Amino acid sequence: MSHSPRTPLDPKSQERLDRQEKHDHRVEHIFRRILHFLERVIASITLIVLLIALGLELYQMVTVSGYLGDLSEYLHNILTIVVGLEFVRMLIDTTPANVLEVLTVAITRHVILSHDDPWSNLACIACIAGLFAIRRFLVRRNELKQEMVEME
Repeated sequence: MSHSPRTPLDPKSQERLDRQEKHDHRVEHIFRRILHFLERVIASITLIVLLIALGLELYQMVTVSGYLGDLSEYLHNILTIVVGLEFVRMLIDTTPANVLEVLTVAITRHVILSHDDPWSNLACIACIAGLFAIRRFLVRRNELKQEMVEME
């Protein structure tokens, strides 16, 4: 026998459903907190690795003669660190605007470092234009304003 949406449940059944709903809400809250904590741990580990990579890069700039002569390798390493830092920022504060920034920086890095055929570069530029259009027309204004306030 099934209940129609209009038929009220008996008080015991309603109480049981309410308890189950509260329990489900608590479990969901606990899972969200655990996931949020794990995101912070992963972001912290990634940040430490990026800082070590930046330190190694600076050390090589000072100690290795002719290191800056290979500008392509230098740009590759530095822009990889920049993309990593944007990724950490996205892990800490996951908003559509931050995700779009990470994608924009990653695609821009690809355009700068790769010397692919012109069609590949054109596709990357079209992707960047698409990301800017998404940010302009699909991301809520209050989210962008909140991000700008947090940066100050």
